[in-house]
Amino acid sequence: MMPRFTSDDEGLLSEFSTKRAMAQVESISKQPHYVGSDNHEVVANYLQKELNKLGLETTIQEGYTLSDWGNLVKSKNILARIKGSNSSKALLLLTHYDSAPHSYSHGASDAGSGVATILESVRAFLHNKTPHKNDIIILFSDAEELGLNGAALFVTRHQWAKEVGLALNFEARGSSGPSYMLMETNKGNAGLVKEFAAAKATFPVSNSLMYSIYKMLPNDTDLTVFREQGNIQGYNFAFIDDHFNYHTVQDDINHLNKNTLAHQGTYLMPLLNYFSNADLNTTQATDDDVYFTIPYTFISYPFSWVLPMVVIALALFIFLLFLGRAKRILSFREIGRGFIPFLGSVIITGLITFFGWKALLKVYPQYNDLLNGFTYNGHAYIAAFVLLALAISLAFYNRFSAKKVTMNHYVAPLFLWIIINGGLAFTLQGAGFLIIPVYFGLFVFSVFIVTQRSNKILNLICSIPALIIIAPFIQMFPIGLGLKVLFGSAILTVLTFGLLLPIFGAFAKKGIWSFVFFVLAIGFFAKAHSESGYEFGKAKSNSLLYVYNADTNTANWLTYDTNLDSWTKGYLGENPKEATAMEDTPLPSKYNTTFTYQSKAPIKVLEKPSIEFLEDRIVGNQRYLKIKISPNRKVNRYDIFANEKMAIHNFKANGVTSLGQKNSLYQRKGKKILSYYVVDNAPLEIQFTINTATVFDMELMESSFDLITNPLFGIAKRENWMMPTPFVLNDAVVIKEKIKPSPIVIVNTLNTALTTPIVKDSLTIVKDSLKVK
Repeated sequence: MMPRFTSDDEGLLSEFSTKRAMAQVESISKQPHYVGSDNHEVVANYLQKELNKLGLETTIQEGYTLSDWGNLVKSKNILARIKGSNSSKALLLLTHYDSAPHSYSHGASDAGSGVATILESVRAFLHNKTPHKNDIIILFSDAEELGLNGAALFVTRHQWAKEVGLALNFEARGSSGPSYMLMETNKGNAGLVKEFAAAKATFPVSNSLMYSIYKMLPNDTDLTVFREQGNIQGYNFAFIDDHFNYHTVQDDINHLNKNTLAHQGTYLMPLLNYFSNADLNTTQATDDDVYFTIPYTFISYPFSWVLPMVVIALALFIFLLFLGRAKRILSFREIGRGFIPFLGSVIITGLITFFGWKALLKVYPQYNDLLNGFTYNGHAYIAAFVLLALAISLAFYNRFSAKKVTMNHYVAPLFLWIIINGGLAFTLQGAGFLIIPVYFGLFVFSVFIVTQRSNKILNLICSIPALIIIAPFIQMFPIGLGLKVLFGSAILTVLTFGLLLPIFGAFAKKGIWSFVFFVLAIGFFAKAHSESGYEFGKAKSNSLLYVYNADTNTANWLTYDTNLDSWTKGYLGENPKEATAMEDTPLPSKYNTTFTYQSKAPIKVLEKPSIEFLEDRIVGNQRYLKIKISPNRKVNRYDIFANEKMAIHNFKANGVTSLGQKNSLYQRKGKKILSYYVVDNAPLEIQFTINTATVFDMELMESSFDLITNPLFGIAKRENWMMPTPFVLNDAVVIKEKIKPSPIVIVNTLNTALTTPIVKDSLTIVKDSLKVK
């Protein structure tokens, strides 16, 4: 349920205007503006001016942070504050303004939409001179796309962070669809649930199962840092449909859905009015609530009700079962036979969908090009498999059931749904609301037992909760988690069909209806086939890197692609080798994809970085190192690797320690120590200690994001139906080399009171121009 944008008028100045918000998005997303790019500074200056236009004084917070993901960057946060009349805790309005690197994303949805939502809502709020007692802090965070670094900088080092009582964060993981509300809290959610309901958002879309699903996704938001590092809770508002545009060049103004942007505004306007005057301490709680939405309504109840509701449903079910048997309305024989079509539908549908999708990936290998797993024709496949599930279910019930025994056969789906809810009551209480459609089914069942008649109107009315509460997940799961979970949607379709059996069971010609749904399914499969190719606006992603190994004086073209196209084949050739050049320094995407192919490349004249050992000495059994790496060309990223046997202690990078550091041992996964995203070509300084028995074995990769524009390479422009692959290092010129120390200075620890140790700097490796042709 979401608003519909129907007018091109700007509307009243006192109201949120989607047109004005879209104009803000257009200004922000004219060009990619990732951290370190020239346009990043342009957007930062623009936002400061827009806040100044609203009469607000802006401040800038800059500094380095090293995330627990191992990402180091100097962030530039933009802040403003609206003073309240009697503030104890402040309300934080949060979003990020940087766009994703590597893929030329314009950042219109992610998160230009969030910036525009806040700017337009605050404009209307100030225009109305809305009285408020709480201070309102506006934070446009930086470097969210790199590792939530801007949020970490604010939470750990800004004095305002301690005053925040609640955060509202606006995000995007797609470019259309409804915006879902997701709560972030370290304790119970009951306070957040109660206060959100009191704010009376017009089009709320949320449920307590969604946060669990959100945690399954391979990403977090800025609000995660607030919760983990600052114990600050709040609400995320994010849309996920058209996921294929996420972090790509197609995240532009033309792909952002206006209704989706309007939906963000329908959240912030009432919440801003409410929470700017609410006691933000009331959002704190230790108990949890189940919650869900139906059109225009937000419903909640305590977790403590979940198990009793299942027990009551089971008791009522058993009572009706024996009452029906006593009245000779139900037959245990027919009840048993009712499990055949129901379980048969579930099993066959699940198997056909699971293996059917795997077969489609073989027939259409290009579907593997989109790393997020949701294809451009994904909605057609959802419709096709849902219709196929209905066709299979009707076919089974046509073969194994009859109209006169429908209510006997209704026992099977009711029983299975109660069992499912029983399991959820112990393992996933947030999904406890799924028992509610079961109660409506039990009501239909009880009316039949009592009256010995099936009321079609009542059956239709009692089917509405299943359609409103359960059916949306059929589409939501594959959109959010990828089409690999289509089999789950198909099984859920059959389970929902089971709850609606009093309606479908009344169909006199189930075989004909099964055929109709089967034909419709074929139609959607045909539609998906017709949309299986690529075109402008629905582009194929591809990747290319130039990697020079300074140690071996060799160069290679590399790609992450599994399906090469004419553009990548122009450099890799028709029969490239499997990628081995980067085995010792792996750079997987967040979806764990790695380099696939490589081919020999010409050696170009590139300026290597300067590596200086500012400190390299031994005290006792500890070796102290401080290394400075300075670029001698315009670069964007450094990746530092070390042998996994090197236990690194007391690690600092550009003066900061890792946010997740709990003791002296530096925590890392695999060989990679960190990724440093460079701003203004600033050098990298790392310092740490290792045991003297440990062999020093470190390597660096220096990357510039200029492969396409660098005149040394003359790379051909991609065709308009192609785009850079997101989530991976792409379109980059990479220099790879070992970090080689010079002789070590040993300090005599036995006479430290009598002598002053002489610490000699190691040799400096000066910049070097490689001129081998």
